[in-house]
Order: sequence, then structure tokens, then C-alpha cells
Amino acid sequence: MLEEMSFLVSRNFRGKRDTTWVFMSNCRIEKIDSHQEKRRLEIEDEEDIVHPTKTRKHSEGCDNLDLGIRSLDLSLAPNDQTDNNINNNNQVNAGDDSDSTSPFHTVDQSDDNDDGNDQGNAGDGDGDGDDSDSSSLISDDDQSDSNNQGNAGDDSDSSSLIPALGRDNSISCLLKCSRFDYGALASLNRTFHNLISSGDLYRLRRKNGIIEHWVYFSCHLVQWEAFDPNKRRWMNLPTMSSNTCFQFSDKESLAVGTELLVLGKEVLEHVIYKYSLLTNSWSFGQLMNEPRCLFGSASLGEIAIVAGGADPNGKIVSSAELYNSETGAWETLPNMRKPRKMCSGVFMDSKFYVIGGIGGTDMKPLTCGEEYDLDTRVWTEIPNMSPVRAGGAANAASAAPTEAPPLVAVVDNELYAADCADMEVRKYDKGRKVWETVGRLPERADSMNGWGIAFRGCGDRVIVIGGPRTSGAGFIEVNSWAPRDGPPQWTMLGRKQSSNFVYNCAVMGC
Repeated sequence: MLEEMSFLVSRNFRGKRDTTWVFMSNCRIEKIDSHQEKRRLEIEDEEDIVHPTKTRKHSEGCDNLDLGIRSLDLSLAPNDQTDNNINNNNQVNAGDDSDSTSPFHTVDQSDDNDDGNDQGNAGDGDGDGDDSDSSSLISDDDQSDSNNQGNAGDDSDSSSLIPALGRDNSISCLLKCSRFDYGALASLNRTFHNLISSGDLYRLRRKNGIIEHWVYFSCHLVQWEAFDPNKRRWMNLPTMSSNTCFQFSDKESLAVGTELLVLGKEVLEHVIYKYSLLTNSWSFGQLMNEPRCLFGSASLGEIAIVAGGADPNGKIVSSAELYNSETGAWETLPNMRKPRKMCSGVFMDSKFYVIGGIGGTDMKPLTCGEEYDLDTRVWTEIPNMSPVRAGGAANAASAAPTEAPPLVAVVDNELYAADCADMEVRKYDKGRKVWETVGRLPERADSMNGWGIAFRGCGDRVIVIGGPRTSGAGFIEVNSWAPRDGPPQWTMLGRKQSSNFVYNCAVMGC
């Protein structure tokens, strides 16, 4: 039975035809032109009849590979939306008995016309179309089993979406689909559902170098959003269920594997909330061996490292831990050379770096950084690695204690930093171990001592999230710059109204 098979997207299986897909509550299906007719009922003499669909598959051969997902002309058009769409959808779905965990609720889809192309261009791998391959993602047995479980009245024969290419070739096609479409694919049948919910597709994507980077950020206490820089789409995540103490505590965030971790403190202890891309839901995550806040962190694939910070008693620590999203476990690492809090972390050249922060008995800003080698498990101190304003260490020593941790980003194994006071972008020369100014920040990237703005590496580009605000109103803008194209020339990828600053931000690549 399918009652427990809800993943991201749920679908009501009724005795009559139902052309409303719950997972796309903000879209409507304008046209479905099927190139194959409705599947015939099974009869006793089936082996004596040559099925026209199978005849056509054998004649087309490998040509069906590129047409696999193009076999349906599925045009999704977004309904007119305002900022109240989320509330409207909630009211509409309040009486629906379907699973409330749908894919991301789209707030604004400026490039939705490309969605059909995304589904059509899913892949062009090689392989022969053997209809008898029982390992195919969509098989006759799977469809028949689905029909036997109360879906006999559903005319949407899911076996027509991808011809029987064999499992390997079908997966090759799916790897090239946008991860935005995986929620829709998971609703097709049980085989798709199990494949996507297991996380196997994301592991194969990472192994084959197919990675999409999305930006996750929060401008509200319990609400997170995602932004797809490639399609320029805003999406809402489910609302976190947390107590008031956690909402107003100092929080850190990091994205690792297919998870988003938000770390903070409740009444008596630290807590970690974990968002799973596979289930589109929040749950409690495994606590660190030594809970902390105000630490530096970064992720590399399915692992992340946190270093430094302040323990529950407010003591600045030098300890570090490694998190593995595949196992959900924390591993204690060797201590850093210096305790520090309010520092930043990055991965560069397959090594972890912790930069800047506050430490020592005098609680002064630290200008040094530290490098951790994952192979040798050794920390090495690097002088003057923290980005400082013009004037060097003198200015660093007089920096305000309320200043934000260093705003740093790594793109193509090069380290960049944002100086919000001078509105400059700087690049770290790894050979000479000095910082050089390379250009300007976006003019509308407002902040307060570095707070309220996000500066992150996102694939092959640097992303700045922030924007102008006036009394009672403002905007959040996403600006992008690709360092390979030369000095900073910022492109605005998206803009939306917001009265708040950016509280937390993380980039998930999978």
C-alpha cells in the first residue's frame, strides 16, 4: 500500500481521474499531449498479441533515449502570485488529506518557462531500449502493482514517461535533471520515490561531478528560504517548530550533503535543527560532542568541520569536530593552536581553514588563521590570514568587538573577502600571504559592521545577499560575480521585498 510512501510530494489516489497534482499547488497543467495511448488491460492471451507500443520501441531503438522525458509535453505555468501566496495555499490545502510535505513552495518563478525544457533535456545517454529489462525505473510490473492498489481509475500511465531503457541509462537521464524537479519525479511511482528518497541520485551526481548550488538563508526567526541562482527561483522551506528561546539565541548554520543544520540554544541546552532535502522536513540533529556557538565552519561534500566558538559557560574553546551527513555522527578532531570565537571557516585545496575571530586573555581580534590537513590531522598557524582594513594590524587591534566574523568565500580554490566598511572585495595571495583589493562590493549591499549581509562562494561565483532598506521597508537582493571573468562586475540575479536583514546563510551543493 502507498499510505506510508509520502516523500516531498503526495498524491491522492482516488477511484476517479484526478488531474490535480498536490505537489504543484501553485501551478496548473495547461496541456498534456501524450504520444502513447492509455495502457490496455491485461488479458489471458496477451502473449499472442503483438503490442503496438513494444513494436514501436524496438523500431526506434536508441532514438528513444533523448525522447524519454520529452514523450509528454508538460507545460507548467505559475499562477499569478503575491506575497500572500503561501497563506492562500495553506488555506486551500487545509482540508486536503494529502501529505503536507510538498516540494518547495515557490514564491516567485521568473523563469518558469524553462521548466518544460529542463524536463525535456534531462539526458541523452547511450543504451538500447530493451523493454524486457526488469531493472528499468518504470516497469510494467510496477505500474500493474500500482493499478492493483486502488489506482485503476488513474489514466496517467506513468510507464509512458520514460521508455524501458534499463536502469543504468534511466538513471543517467535523471542525473541531468534539475534537482528542483526531483519532487515531481518522486510522485510518478514507487520506484522513482524510493530512488530519490534514498539519496542515491545525489551521491551519483556528486560522484559524476554534477552539482547544483542553492543558497539557503533566513531573514526571519523561524522561516528559511532557498534561491536557485541558475533558474533564479525563490522557494520557501517548511517553518521550523522551535521554542522562543531558540528563536532569539545566537544561531549558526551550515549546509552539508543534503542537509541544512541550524545550531542554537534552547532554555537549558544547545540544540541542532536539521532540514533534509530528501524529506523536505525539519527534525532534531545529533548534538556535537562539545556543544558550542559562535564557531567557524565549512563543508566539503558530505562532511563539515566546526572549530572554536564558545561553550555553554561562555568559555572560548580551541576544540574542533567533523560531521558526516551520511552517518549523522560527530568526530572529535585535534585542538587548534589558539582558542577563538566569532571566526570563519572555509575549505580550500582540500584543507580546512579557520580565519580571524577573537581570542586570548585580552579578547582582541586575531589576525592569524589556522590550516587543518585532513590527511595528517595537524593544525598549522598562518600569520596575517585574517582580512583587515587598510592600515594592517593597527586597525585590526582597534576593531570593534561587535564586528561580524570575517566575510570570506572560496571560488576555484581562491579566497576572497568582503570589507563592508570600505565596500571592497579582496583576494588572498596564497604565495605571498597578503590581501589585495580587486574591486568593489555591490552598491546596495547594506550592513551594520558586517552583520545583515551574506558573502558566500556558490559554485563558480561569489554571491552577495543583502540590500537597501529604509524605515519599515527594504529589499533583499542576490548579486553574483564570476571571478574568472575579471574584476568584480556584479549581476543582480533576484530581488524581493523584505524588512529584515539576513540572519543566517549557507550554500548547499548537491
